[in-house]
Amino acid sequence: MQQWYGLTWTFTEPSKTVDFMDLTISIVDGKIETTIFEKSQNLYLYIPPHSSHQRGVLTGLIFGQVLRFCRLCTHRQDADAKIKQFIQRVMARGHKKDDLLPIFERAEINATKYLRRTEAESEQMAKDKWKQSKKQVFFHLQYHPEDPQTREIQKLWRDLVSDPPGETPLCNLTNGSQERVGISKLVVTYSRPLNLRNRFTVRDIHCRGKP
Repeated sequence: MQQWYGLTWTFTEPSKTVDFMDLTISIVDGKIETTIFEKSQNLYLYIPPHSSHQRGVLTGLIFGQVLRFCRLCTHRQDADAKIKQFIQRVMARGHKKDDLLPIFERAEINATKYLRRTEAESEQMAKDKWKQSKKQVFFHLQYHPEDPQTREIQKLWRDLVSDPPGETPLCNLTNGSQERVGISKLVVTYSRPLNLRNRFTVRDIHCRGKP
């Protein structure tokens, strides 16, 4: 077993608590309880304020982490403690508390709304989202801080493509099959340039040992 692809396996005796993926799962009084598991080697190197990332990246990170804590922690006080710890770790990367707190407040409101949704509401939202996806196109860019801002790109889209003055709106045009185009929304998406980790870290386990 220890020879499999050079990995070292650790075996433990059966117990009522186990770390699995990003969870610590426990059996307490005959019920399953969960909390967040974090490796001791985790350096929590969240993006610093001066990093060349789109503004929404930090907001997305906070919204996602707060929702994750609220969903995966059985006890609310445990989730609150994880959120407070997360704030401190983001501040340690150079972000100011006054800038972070409004984002965290919105994130907690979002998480509360998400967790209160019924299954029927979630299904309806998924259907609505699928319908809207048929009316949008994506414009993909590699992010650079000196490029035009998203609002400038959206204005060009509206003025020159979607709804130019004196012209028929794009969504009302018909194609060669006499079907309406229906496109009414542009979604600008970004990816980051490759960094040193991408270029020098082996991502495929089967490549280990090769030059």
